[in-house]
Amino acid sequence: MADKTGPLLIKRYASRRLYNTETSDYVTLEDIAAFIRAGREVQIVDLKTGDDLTRQYLLQIIAEHESRGENVLPVNVLNDLVRTYTTQAQSFVPQFLASSFEMLREGQEKMIENLGAMNPMAGVPGFEAMRKQQEAFLKQMMSGWKGSSGPAPDHEGDEAPTSDDLAEIRKQLADLQSKLSKLAK
Repeated sequence: MADKTGPLLIKRYASRRLYNTETSDYVTLEDIAAFIRAGREVQIVDLKTGDDLTRQYLLQIIAEHESRGENVLPVNVLNDLVRTYTTQAQSFVPQFLASSFEMLREGQEKMIENLGAMNPMAGVPGFEAMRKQQEAFLKQMMSGWKGSSGPAPDHEGDEAPTSDDLAEIRKQLADLQSKLSKLAK
């Protein structure tokens, strides 16, 4: 299934039924989740309006799994996501999450390769790069926020970050790394 090119087109009819255009049959949200787990991209569009509904349905799939007790997202991460919708972080979060999940996928692939080579203690490849990326992200995200303990934007004559500022950034980075580690489990 993952070898097909392009996303699998699913059309939503006015009755809210979902129609797989490749197999000419109706599918459920669980079927769509199975396509995605198998490596297939999907695109869900409204038949009448042509609106892309993919994001809405993917969020619904996640919500249904979470409500059945298949918790992947800790409550504190969900709170942080909700918080980003009302802060300046909103513009950084999607890119950060996409990069983090890409690094997680790459790390998983390399870990599987290492396990195949009978080297289970090799650790997660790319961890140092992820740490540096997260640190840069936090510095960028926190620069200039009101009430932030992070560094201010780089301007001539501005003070350098204090050791307290750096300690706070390190603490926040450690918290973020801990959250990412829990997500990877």
